[in-house]
Amino acid sequence: MYSNKIKAITGLSIFVLLGVAAVQAPHQKEKNLKILPKDISDEKLDSIMQTYNKALGVKCDFCHVKQKVFPGDFDYASDAEPMKENAREMMRMTIEINKSNFYFDKNIRPEYLNTVTCKTCHRGEPFPPED
Repeated sequence: MYSNKIKAITGLSIFVLLGVAAVQAPHQKEKNLKILPKDISDEKLDSIMQTYNKALGVKCDFCHVKQKVFPGDFDYASDAEPMKENAREMMRMTIEINKSNFYFDKNIRPEYLNTVTCKTCHRGEPFPPED
């Protein structure tokens, strides 16, 4: 009887652990980050990407391609979409502008300065309006 209780508790524990593992998304180290810091938190990366979406009035598929295996999700590491490299160039440009002109607080990484941002020129449009 005692061994049946141990078996039941062990089986239940394994079942609970498998359920928790299935629900929690595994933490993945970001891949193919060429501009933003490799040690960036998921929250910071998501926040920056959402800022880009709003500043350009676009969605993720503007720079990222869909996965082939799971078409409902994106292959964020892929460079197949040419606009992704264009976005990197724009990121380099704004980082350099901010670093050269507004980098007063050396405790902030230059990648995180936001005096001049995408919205400065794009104003909610995918391509900056011609004035």
